[in-house]
Amino acid sequence: MKLSLRIPAISLLVAAFSLTARAEGNIKNDEFNPITTGVTSLSIAPDARGASMGDLGAATDPDANSQFWNPSKYAFAYSQAAVSLSYTPWLRKLVNDIFLANLSGYWKIGSNDNQAVSASLRYFSLGEVQTNPTGGGGQSLNPYEMSFDVGYSRKLSEKFSMGVVFRYIYSDLGFSDSYASDQSTGASAFSADISGYYTTYPIIGRNECQWSWGWNISNIGSKVSYNNGEDPAFLPTNLRLGTAFTFPLADYHNLTIGLDANKLLVPAKPRESDYEDSPEGQREYLDALEDWENMSSFTGIFKSFNDAPGGFKEELREISWSLGAEYSYNNQFFLRAGYFYENEFKGNRKYFSLGAGFSLNVVRLDASYMIAAAQTSPLDQTLRFSLTFDMDGLKDMFGRR
Repeated sequence: MKLSLRIPAISLLVAAFSLTARAEGNIKNDEFNPITTGVTSLSIAPDARGASMGDLGAATDPDANSQFWNPSKYAFAYSQAAVSLSYTPWLRKLVNDIFLANLSGYWKIGSNDNQAVSASLRYFSLGEVQTNPTGGGGQSLNPYEMSFDVGYSRKLSEKFSMGVVFRYIYSDLGFSDSYASDQSTGASAFSADISGYYTTYPIIGRNECQWSWGWNISNIGSKVSYNNGEDPAFLPTNLRLGTAFTFPLADYHNLTIGLDANKLLVPAKPRESDYEDSPEGQREYLDALEDWENMSSFTGIFKSFNDAPGGFKEELREISWSLGAEYSYNNQFFLRAGYFYENEFKGNRKYFSLGAGFSLNVVRLDASYMIAAAQTSPLDQTLRFSLTFDMDGLKDMFGRR
């Protein structure tokens, strides 16, 4: 007999948020309707800088982790190349062995420094899982999800750039018992991102400021099919729009304020409860479920704008917001803060974030800390750490020797 294990991280999150919200008396069973996807670890912010500003980064200054937020920013990077390694213990209030590790970087090419190539590798471990913890004959498993991508970005003018990313995704959430005639295999998928970035430097009073806009449509691609294709799931295709404004407070002192909006471009899965009032509700529900399972990813992107059972009002609920700020002194010392908001009917993630960073010529260390609005949230007290190496700094250091 062949068994399969499907424990996407969002299943843990949705259950936890649902219980929390209902315990507070905020959500009714028929109103809680989050969008569900496969490989949900692709939506987790990988780096401490973006996470400390409330999961924000569509239009902030480029850094080594822009591959996740907006890869088109790399064309405007100040350094020739950089590499960053990030680590996040995930759901640490529930378990102690789930984590996200991320490696990303870029290299500017061309004589005019107007284009860049980039890459990232992320690995999300779901820890150790016992298939039969109360009885005998179980297995000890280590399910995981991973992705690898490469990108290219280019300036199309002095103020505007665009970028593309191609990604391979692998989700290993299955297993076979000792009597299985074949071995379980993970689910693979391919996706692409397309993004744009615009920045300008207006003069306000006597100060030169920076105003930037950015957008990124990520994870446009095939479905991921678990259980030998019997359980297809949409990738977390996401539209991110953002803006950031930087102005000087004094010499060497700058303040950046940013705002991002996100919407999953994934159709809502039909719910049986939405068809109970119809005379042929069961048949209509099964037909709708079959249509959803057979729907292509590209059709789902367009369907996601008008398929909510609650109409336009519910569509607006699917937009999450990130508001953040970053103070920097001489581009060496950084303080950050932010707030993330997701509607209570669509997941109920609401949290504050704090962070700090310190940069030398060669290396920068960033850390972030999350404070959930509800103390019972499994995301409360989440920590992230990022270590970034500037290749220009390394080149100068070795060049002086």
